[in-house]
Amino acid sequence: MNELQAILHQLEQEPDAPQALATLVHVQGSSYRRVGARLLVNAEGQWVGSISGGCLESDVMARALEVIADGEAQLAVYDTTDENDLVWGTGTGCNGVVSILIERLPTNPAWVKTLRENLTARKISALSVVWKAKDIKILGTYESQALPKNMSSDTKILADEVLPPTRILIFGAGDDAQPLAKMAQELGWGVEVFDARPGYATKARFPGADKVTATLPENVANVFIDQWTVAVVMSHRYRDDVELVKALLPRELRYVGLLGPKVRSERILNDLEKQGLKITEKMRERLHGPVGLDLGGQTPEAVALSVLAEIQTIFSGGDARPLRTKNRPIHT
Repeated sequence: MNELQAILHQLEQEPDAPQALATLVHVQGSSYRRVGARLLVNAEGQWVGSISGGCLESDVMARALEVIADGEAQLAVYDTTDENDLVWGTGTGCNGVVSILIERLPTNPAWVKTLRENLTARKISALSVVWKAKDIKILGTYESQALPKNMSSDTKILADEVLPPTRILIFGAGDDAQPLAKMAQELGWGVEVFDARPGYATKARFPGADKVTATLPENVANVFIDQWTVAVVMSHRYRDDVELVKALLPRELRYVGLLGPKVRSERILNDLEKQGLKITEKMRERLHGPVGLDLGGQTPEAVALSVLAEIQTIFSGGDARPLRTKNRPIHT
């Protein structure tokens, strides 16, 4: 469960409880979190989510309790550039100015239901956060199509496109698939595990997975796939891997990872061509065999880390270089 899903869950559990939502709406310079990060606080001071690395939360939560008490939204601005940061007292040295809108949520906000429905249907949600306006009564979070009318030209709005979480399909339920599933869950990804062996494909072995299915490789051709879905083939059985790659490569997946050495991957592609499957350049681009980044580890946990790091790099548009070698800000 990712941060936003955890916030939604809390709101659904206590729809009538007074709660305040803090949203990171603007960043100038550097910041640990980026715009769209959220923190939900209830009247007892309990919270879900985060808007920094822990340096701003205590002050934001104190402000949130004020907002819950009087119902008036606040825009908190924190200057963490070197000189001002020391004066302010956090000593974070993040060299940035962050703006955080803190709003008291009404009972059952309309956007909560819409967001839940869209996440379940794996659709994009468009949220808008009005964080600066002459009329402070309109400050807050809205569905983008339900923004207040007649806003002044100097009104500032964060347009937040909420995407469905990454969903990883793991084909193979061996012991090395367990840390991959567990670490993907920690990232807030959806996880589904498939294996032809019923004794391996069990919820007891993958307790946090969304779905665990015992099925033959030839039956996976109709598995639901969208643009936020990736697949990793790690059955450790050559014939099964051939069938799985045959079923997955023609699908519009951004990433198909294949465990094993490069010569094995090429052999699988050659066998598929002999069977009549035309291997296009796009298919070759989406097939990552050997799977993962070269991080140097050998344990199942280290392999899982390298696989997830490679997928994250592809989805984020990163290049997996050490940050210290870059001559531009961490976040662009």
